[in-house]
This record gives sequence, structure tokens and C-alpha cells, in this order.
Amino acid sequence: MRVFQIQDDWGMANLRMAERPEPRPGAGQVLLRMRASSLNYRDLVVPERGYGSFTGTLPLIPISDGVGEVVEVGPGVSRVAVGDRVCPTFFQGWIAGEPDLARMKPSLGGPLDGTMAAFMCLSEEGVVKAPAYLGDLEAATLPCAALTAWSALVTYGAVRAGEHVLIQGSGGVALFALAFAKLAGAHVTVISSSDEKIERLKTLGADATINYRTIPEWSKPAREITDGRGFDHIVELGGEKTLPQSLRCIRPGGTLSMIGVLSGSSLSTPLGLIITRQVRLQGITVGHRDGFEAMVRALEQHRVPVLVDRVFAFDELKDALGYLRSGAQFGKICIRH
Repeated sequence: MRVFQIQDDWGMANLRMAERPEPRPGAGQVLLRMRASSLNYRDLVVPERGYGSFTGTLPLIPISDGVGEVVEVGPGVSRVAVGDRVCPTFFQGWIAGEPDLARMKPSLGGPLDGTMAAFMCLSEEGVVKAPAYLGDLEAATLPCAALTAWSALVTYGAVRAGEHVLIQGSGGVALFALAFAKLAGAHVTVISSSDEKIERLKTLGADATINYRTIPEWSKPAREITDGRGFDHIVELGGEKTLPQSLRCIRPGGTLSMIGVLSGSSLSTPLGLIITRQVRLQGITVGHRDGFEAMVRALEQHRVPVLVDRVFAFDELKDALGYLRSGAQFGKICIRH
């Protein structure tokens, strides 16, 4: 079967098409014919061995998100059947409960082989049925980007109607966070560097917007949107350059979900703002299977639209990653298998 893999040495230059034997399912396993994959910022980090020893060993099939059709099941499988369309879970070992190293270590696209293969063989415990109303491309975006936003705002954030939520940017996680916050009845403010993207964010339900390129000190006008009270939840995607301003506009007792480090990963911020305001600063890394299945139920009930910005062919993976690196996208970048 055809695969894309990082081979011989780390680095994007060593990401190549290759052939591997088609896997066969054993007891408790399912064989998926992959239909689509979706890209995340993480997929730019893995080829450079950006997670150290946790990145895995070579050769490694990259990309964490995807959707496939169950074409064969091993003995004892009961959760899914041949013909079901399913998404592999990012954390193959985190079914429910609190995170720990054993549950979070086996993640797809590094250290485990990812979705850029014609077939995948996985435990039946590591797949979730995809929403029937979504096409393959849209369903492929759910395992990481959608579940990360769901974990931040619902599983751990418990966002409620009438609360104020601030979201940074218009990437995959941000757009899912906007959708989920609106489902909960929250007032949502989104910051972006593009007036064109801001207009699109408004059509998706953003109640207020700020262009942080024209207003670099965005925390003050953002706080004014809440009548000076501060935000109940902030979905923090920028990292180093945005966190200090997020801390200036979060309310006392508010929750700041740390998800991305797009502007840098070093921490240089007045810690007193966290302590004196009793701010909850929580790191979010995707989520567990129980959360995924709860999210799917909500998606199906409300038929939440999923935005796909651009679609690439299987053999255009490097071009797709280059487009992801540009940051030009509005919504998800997908690979059709």
C-alpha cells in the first residue's frame, strides 16, 4: 500500500512516498481504508523531531487526523462493523478519565504511525463513528482540532449561556471553538489580523471582533466589550506574545485554555495577574474518546458546519504542509486519499 513517511533521517526533506505491506487486523482490531486526512500545526513539528523522544522513531507515517471506512474486523470486535465510517482517536490509549503519561503517550502521527496511508489497522477502542451528515473531508478534521476546542470549552471549561468567550484567530481550533461557544449560548469575541477574515467570522456568529494588527494592544478594547468585567473564558492560541494581553482581560476566577504557541513558546508574563485574580490557566491537548463521542452527539444534533479551506491530493502532502505554514487558510486543510 502507498504511504507517506519520514525516512532515513528527520527533516521535511525526508518526507517521501513509499510502499508498505497492507496490515491485517488481529483480535479486537479493525482495518480502515483511509478516505481523507486533515492537517494541524503539529504536523509541521513532527518531521523536525520537534517533540524529542516522544516524536517516535523512523520510518514514521505522519499526520494525526483522518477518517476511514471499516473494511475488515478481527475476532471479538463489537464497537463497530464493516461499512462503518470512523475517525481514529488521536490518543489511542486515552478512553476516559484523567490524563496520565500512559494514556497520552500513544498518539497518532508520532510516535504511532499516522493517517497518511492507504490502510490503517487499529484497536476497536481507538476509533469513533463519524457524524453521518459530514462528508469525508469534514469528518477528517474532527479528531484533533474539533476535540481540542470541545475539551477547552465544554469538557474542562463548562462554558454556559451568557458568558463571555474570547478566541484568537481563525484556524481550525478557533473556528470550532466559535461554533461550540455559540452552541452554549455564549457571547463570543474573536481577534484576527485580517479584516477579510473578520468579516467571515461575523457571518459564522462572532458577536464582536478586533483586528490585532491595527490594534496591537487589543486587551483594552477587548475588556471594554465585557463592560470591564473581563472574559469568562479565553481560548489562548498565540502563546508567548498573546498570553500577557489575555491575562489583562480575563476576569477574576476566569479560565484561560492554553492550546497553541504560534507566536512563541517562552513564558514571560507577570505571574501576579494569575495569582491575585485566581485565574485558572489550563493546558489542553486534544482530549479523550468519551469527549470525542459527546462532541459527535452535539455535532449531529445541531448539524454544525465544518469549514474546509483547501483540498490537496494524497501525493501533494508537501504542498499542503507548505500552505499550512503560510497561515493563509481560513478553516481546515485536507488531503483526499
